[in-house]
Amino acid sequence: MHLDPLAIITAFGLIFLAELPDKTMFASLAMGTRMRPLYVWFGTSTAFIVHVAIAVGAGSLLGLLPGWIVKLVSAALFGFGAFMLLRAGGDDEDDEDGAGKTVKGFWPVFSTAFMAVFISEWGDLTQITTANLAATNGTWSTAIGSAAALMSVSALALIAGRFIAKRVPLKTVQRVGGVCMAGLAVWSLVEAFTA
Repeated sequence: MHLDPLAIITAFGLIFLAELPDKTMFASLAMGTRMRPLYVWFGTSTAFIVHVAIAVGAGSLLGLLPGWIVKLVSAALFGFGAFMLLRAGGDDEDDEDGAGKTVKGFWPVFSTAFMAVFISEWGDLTQITTANLAATNGTWSTAIGSAAALMSVSALALIAGRFIAKRVPLKTVQRVGGVCMAGLAVWSLVEAFTA
């Protein structure tokens, strides 16, 4: 198993920026106000790890294609990611589960948090980005960087979500992530036609 520190940092940065303004952050924040935050984090983190494993597996299959096809697919996926982030309005705040019901106990909280994230993350931008990165940057490095980013965003939402929501405009975070994705789309296109 070869780990590439640059690939880990790249995956972490991209996934972190893409997930920060996502509905999952707000769901984690909402669940953390009604449930024990550490139990919520265990549930969300487990769901994220399962999604990263699925995305990395899909990316590994994509990596079996000829290099220029992978680069074109990567460019398209990064372009789609840039489009989604740049057009997003930051209006996912109202995606909160339930109105005020309190869930107690490790397993009920864990399973509630796990299912909320597991279901909502299917086909999500971060899952697509993780698959894309795994096809080009290596599976283990991408998996570590992506999982760490997703788990960090969940922890951040549980610990300091209200502070972030009040002080950092989500549109700014989305725009930075979108510009990064657009840059990677252009880079992938250049590599596809010059390699």
